[in-house]
Amino acid sequence: MTSESHPAVAAPSSKANRFAAALGVLEEAIAARAFPGCAFGVLAEGKTVLQGAMGRFSYEENAPAVTAETVYDVASLTKVVATTAAAMLLVQRRQLDLDTPLGELLPGFVAGRKAADLARTVTLRHLLAHSSGLPGYIGLFRTASTPDALFRACLELPLQTAPGTRAEYSDPGFILLGKALEVLAGAGLASWTSREVFEPLGMTATRFCPPPAARAAIPPTEEDVTFRHRRIQGEVQDENAWVMGGVAGHAGLFSNVPDLLLFAGAILHSAKATGSDSMPSLFDPFVLKQFSRRQPPQGSSWALGWDTPSEPSSSGKHFSQHSVGHLGYSGCSLWIDLDAAVAVVLLSNRTWPDRKSQLIRQVRPAFHDAIRKSI
Repeated sequence: MTSESHPAVAAPSSKANRFAAALGVLEEAIAARAFPGCAFGVLAEGKTVLQGAMGRFSYEENAPAVTAETVYDVASLTKVVATTAAAMLLVQRRQLDLDTPLGELLPGFVAGRKAADLARTVTLRHLLAHSSGLPGYIGLFRTASTPDALFRACLELPLQTAPGTRAEYSDPGFILLGKALEVLAGAGLASWTSREVFEPLGMTATRFCPPPAARAAIPPTEEDVTFRHRRIQGEVQDENAWVMGGVAGHAGLFSNVPDLLLFAGAILHSAKATGSDSMPSLFDPFVLKQFSRRQPPQGSSWALGWDTPSEPSSSGKHFSQHSVGHLGYSGCSLWIDLDAAVAVVLLSNRTWPDRKSQLIRQVRPAFHDAIRKSI
């Protein structure tokens, strides 16, 4: 791997040689059309040891080249970088009790239900742990055409199981969680996280709803031929989030590698912070311990908001059990090993042009394994 073959890779030749196997995984992925391009970064040894990019925005020969600073639709990374981060801060500020019933904050979740008694037992902890009993993905956008209508449809979804008895990754759960956090914070999720999370960490590229002028600098995620009937570029790909105006607890965030490394660095700093540490820390170590601990039911890999390595895991074989991470449907991932103090970010638009490729499932663990072997 040389700077001449991939000028977008922001690493001296010594680093490129060190990470040659990992970069080779990404080169092969692009050649196999797992995605047209990607950006990546690694924190280790207390610093950024790798940050770069390769490939293009799309498979067109004249498409822009991806850079290390390219902003992507990070899809469900929203769940941890925005929604879970907000929950962590509200807990440490004693504005959020994890065992608060959802119905106390969103009465419409209980009112009028046949199984109202069961709905009253759903807590914010259940939503964060994906054990609320709510279904997984539901295409509410097919019948709800306004933000209010989609929110109402989400409130009225039937519980499939008793809360706490089954773990099922639930987008509707995080849509409702985002709304509940807005009630507690007294502000919209987008404005609150910008002010309380992104700005304090210096995450200048991270936001919901990029303005039209910024969209051409964001890789497209899809040629939508079924719903919006246009190229989706610089607007959230997730249809439910789009109907909600681009801001939701489960999706809608846009970010880049440098910003996500800053966020991962804040998580790692809190994991190792002590009472004598003079460095500023956004997240309290005790709260991080709470949120990084696996939750019931037994066998679930979910902590609070965060996933943890399972078998097999997209994080590969070398992240410890004391690791947290998340994936994004668009082809993005963030994994943080709290023991080894290592974080890896991979951003791509693997859904271009039509969501069909599933090669990302092999690319992610191979890339993470190669990175961990290199450090």
